[in-house]
Amino acid sequence: MQFSAMETLMVALIVLVVGQLLVHRFRILSDLNMPEPVVGGLLATLLVTGLQLAGVSLAFDDALKGPAMLFFFGAVGLAADFRLLRQGGWPMLVFAILVIILVFLQDVAGVLMAKLLGLSPFYGLLGGSITMTGGHGTGIAWGEVFANNFGIDGASELAAASATFGLVFGALLGGPLAMMLIRRYRLQVPAGREDGEYDGAEKPRPIAAASVVRILMLLSIGVVVGSVAEHYSQHWVRLPTFVWVLFVCILLGNLARRLWPVNDATIEMVGNTSLSVFLAITLMSLQLLQLVDLALPMLAMLLVQVALAVSFIVFVTFRVMGRNYDSAVLCAGHCGFAMGATPTAVANIQAVTQHHGPSPLAFIIIPVVGGFIVDIVNATIIQGFVTVLGG
Repeated sequence: MQFSAMETLMVALIVLVVGQLLVHRFRILSDLNMPEPVVGGLLATLLVTGLQLAGVSLAFDDALKGPAMLFFFGAVGLAADFRLLRQGGWPMLVFAILVIILVFLQDVAGVLMAKLLGLSPFYGLLGGSITMTGGHGTGIAWGEVFANNFGIDGASELAAASATFGLVFGALLGGPLAMMLIRRYRLQVPAGREDGEYDGAEKPRPIAAASVVRILMLLSIGVVVGSVAEHYSQHWVRLPTFVWVLFVCILLGNLARRLWPVNDATIEMVGNTSLSVFLAITLMSLQLLQLVDLALPMLAMLLVQVALAVSFIVFVTFRVMGRNYDSAVLCAGHCGFAMGATPTAVANIQAVTQHHGPSPLAFIIIPVVGGFIVDIVNATIIQGFVTVLGG
């Protein structure tokens, strides 16, 4: 059964609504901060796989998947406001360096595990920072690059499964990890802070049609310029189109902020919508049957990644950031986006601060580092590994 582009979009939107209903209906899904597109998309994947086993094959048109992916990475770039870096000061710089080190170690560990298990090192990258730090969007995007350029079978499917694995562990371990540190070292909220002093987020401005049009204009320019840059730069550097779009939109976003007020809520709305459509179309098109032979090796790699992240956060991040209450809260956030995504990181620090007390520093550092610094760093490090391994 062949679906057209419009029919595929219709099914994708139905999948997204089903995901929303399931997350709102089952508390465990909301407590784990599971993304609605992932919940609906994985359910659709299981349904499509069941139909395949019954002899019914479904084929979806992916014409809208590419533009949706590029708009998502473009939105990440537009959100990279360099002025926010000054708010965190030295603690933000130190924390960012720690994040960079862990991202690099994740890829080293992934490649070494893949070679130990007799697999292509690209499988190790898929089980490394691509999905552990990058999440579903980055994972599936690089999965397609690996499948098309290096012939890695089931790359997108493995990326989706690995990202989901990391997301669950990032949500499950972040809060308990911080609470363990707080109790073990008897950490206290610094004197002078009162509950409710800092709620962790500014009140967003209303989203207006004019703001949406401006953001769509910037994203369209970023996608076109990034695509052209990828085409004409192939003879001297090979970067995926979405990485070019990310960097172009970083420049566009910071330039635009000098010309008019940029509504970050609009960027978030457009970016999240694009990511949702991209994930829904991708997940409902996955071929799970291709993963059978790689299930156990990938599980072994992912368990190693969890152990690496937890060990680094406890023995390095916590100690370098000061071994105090704020550093414990930062550990909860670091655990969130080192094995999941920035929303998971924010949810983790919210859970800790609601129970133990406020941490304004964490609410400044985690969204900025997790929101765009880690994506830029991750894309750069991954490209470096790909260049070395593929060269």
